[in-house]
Amino acid sequence: MKKFLPWIIVGIVVFSLYSWGKGFNNTAVEHEANAKTAWSNVESAYQRRADLIPNLVATVKGYAAHEKETLEGVINARSQATKTTIDANNLTPETMAQFQQAQQGLSGALSRLLLTVERYPDLKADKSFLELQSQLEGTENRINVERNKYNEKVNIYDIHTTKFPGKLLAGLFGFEEMPRYKSDPGSEKAHKVEF
Repeated sequence: MKKFLPWIIVGIVVFSLYSWGKGFNNTAVEHEANAKTAWSNVESAYQRRADLIPNLVATVKGYAAHEKETLEGVINARSQATKTTIDANNLTPETMAQFQQAQQGLSGALSRLLLTVERYPDLKADKSFLELQSQLEGTENRINVERNKYNEKVNIYDIHTTKFPGKLLAGLFGFEEMPRYKSDPGSEKAHKVEF
């Protein structure tokens, strides 16, 4: 029995290390998958906004036919925003910045469109326009909620893969830090509202 004792101890140590590594890896995979799913939900919320825009533009177009430049700006910004996508397996700070920039352009174009609408009292009272405006407002709220959920999932993943001793295994298994969704530059300043 004494002759097998060192081998039993080695076996127990190896099995313990294997179990620890397997547990770390499986948890990291789960956290990473949850973060990627959360990112898909962010993209889905943005897609919902992009899908609403043609209806909004068509409604405004009927009332504000001579606001062609503003309407074209929204259409072009929507086109750019829907062209820029990120593969959930390639979430890098650079791809995130490109995506965010395209979405900023669309947000700005929508803001200009809604300011233009202020000049059309009949449009502001139109039932279909009010419904579309409400849908867009709800969608913007969904986008914010989904971005926050994404950042929460990334935070869980990043903590798991960067705390010691997990950080050692993260490098060994190829787990890298995931980028968080950041606010748009200048958004920390309150917008000035004038009447």
